[in-house]
Amino acid sequence: MIMREESPQSKSTDKEADIHSLVKTAFFIVFTAACSQISIPLPFTPVPLNCALLSVFLSGHILGSKKGALSQFAYILLGCAGFPVFAGFSSGVGIIAGPTGGYLAGYILASFIIGFFKKDECSLALTGLSMALGLFACYFLGTAWFAISTGAGFLDALLMCVIPFIPGDAVKIICACVLIKRFEALHLALR
Repeated sequence: MIMREESPQSKSTDKEADIHSLVKTAFFIVFTAACSQISIPLPFTPVPLNCALLSVFLSGHILGSKKGALSQFAYILLGCAGFPVFAGFSSGVGIIAGPTGGYLAGYILASFIIGFFKKDECSLALTGLSMALGLFACYFLGTAWFAISTGAGFLDALLMCVIPFIPGDAVKIICACVLIKRFEALHLALR
């Protein structure tokens, strides 16, 4: 059996790739926390209107399924550990156990789904569809947990926590698709 010795250059390239991947993952943890602070409380629901899903959509597409989900999981862990990263600079395990906790958990699943469907050469339509599927998963987890934690009926939960958010979340999907196409164009120009 012949064993090949790795060259020092290939080890260096692997380390650079690992560092680059770690930096991108950390960026999305911070970006999700920042987007969560762009928040508007609504009088009819404990679920605030915020921009965090924009980061979730981008993390899944740019990082891929595993690292995208990992970035959202790390974001939630930071919040549970007491760092004020949730909407309104809130934190703590109580947020996850509260009525909005399912939506936060949905960030992990949404990012994973979006990354799972990403292909090297995917169309804008496929990108948007993967984000819509991720959003549906987030809505499903969040609404189910909201209904369980508050005792609200499923229809009431939909009316309070999904229906009013669909237009804004559709805008976030469009913004994410535009940003991704710009990023890809810039990446190609820099090659």
